Amino acid sequence: MALRASVSLTLAAGAMVLLAATPPPARAADRDCADFANQRAAQEYFVSRGGPGRDPDHLDSDGDGTACETLPCPCKAGAGGGGGGRGERIRARITHVVDGDTVRVRAHGARRRFYDVRLIGIDTPEKYGGRECGSAGASRSMRRMAPVGLGVLLLTDPSQDLYDRYGRLLAYVLARRSGSDLGRAQIARGWAKVYVFERPFRRIHRYRRAARMARGSGRGVWGRCGGDFHHQA
Repeated sequence: MALRASVSLTLAAGAMVLLAATPPPARAADRDCADFANQRAAQEYFVSRGGPGRDPDHLDSDGDGTACETLPCPCKAGAGGGGGGRGERIRARITHVVDGDTVRVRAHGARRRFYDVRLIGIDTPEKYGGRECGSAGASRSMRRMAPVGLGVLLLTDPSQDLYDRYGRLLAYVLARRSGSDLGRAQIARGWAKVYVFERPFRRIHRYRRAARMARGSGRGVWGRCGGDFHHQA
């Protein structure tokens, strides 16, 4: 009996050693957008990892179902995006911030060399025709997010017009390095409200969520002038 017990203990100890020596199951290494040559490659990897429902590598910074939007084409539409095409993608650099919702850029490989860009889906206090409450803060916020020379990606929205009545390109503006959506960031900081012209834009639900959080926290204009974005200062 003693011999059997000794053998059993020896076998159990050996099994524990083997278990301890066995390496844990391999996990997929974290990837970031710089690991992919183009947006399509990033999107295919993103979907293979469970996107858009899951995003363990944080490749979809704005949660719209499209990974690494700032990467060059060839491109592939996101699994969760709406229909109607992807719109135009223009790589550019900031040359000037006009105000809280308009920037001037120098484009690369586009129809024009320079664009005035009106950010889709936001409205900030105006500094022309009578300074409005928060106009200085909105412009200052945009200058901090979009310094001269910043590389950006302009994304037009097929649900919207390409240009407004002043000839400005209507687009989302994304910082190429971080993927940050500058329009949504302005809303989250409380310096812009959601603006719909004629028909909803694609990112409206995310923008409205950001607006609710900013309002609830009293950020920017929400914490002054009764939240009136066009109150004369």
